[in-house]
Amino acid sequence: MFAHPAHLVAFVAGIGLIRFAPGTFGTLAAFPLHALLESYSQGFGHLAAIALLVALGLWAAEKTVRDLGVPDHGGIVIDETVAFLLVLFFVPDDRLWQACAFLLFRLFDIFKPPPIGHFDRNIHGGFGVMLDDLLAAGYTLLCLAGAKLLID
Repeated sequence: MFAHPAHLVAFVAGIGLIRFAPGTFGTLAAFPLHALLESYSQGFGHLAAIALLVALGLWAAEKTVRDLGVPDHGGIVIDETVAFLLVLFFVPDDRLWQACAFLLFRLFDIFKPPPIGHFDRNIHGGFGVMLDDLLAAGYTLLCLAGAKLLID
């Protein structure tokens, strides 16, 4: 993990090295990062920070994939962290909404419904690592938007 700074980023400071459900723990890591971003930025600044983290994740995932020689090593969890940060930006600041968002995101990330699974199998490197989770974030947000329409 300490062979290159990109590995530290890709493994989210070691969270990806947790043997049981590293993707779930990577997703959970988004909560304190979201709180930090919220306390220091609002609106566009918050989104800009997430965009920078996406770019950092692309770089870190690409470097780590090449160094490890594994297309999508399970320990690379920057993709889950950053994609769920994006979800948290749009979800109401309410524990129930955030819990539902977490569960939906994990389900989409694990089961990879079409076209997520297709892209996961066919697009490799750092972009492929990040893309499937960003798509899972999009699916999560669509479901939550639909739920919000039904509730209101």
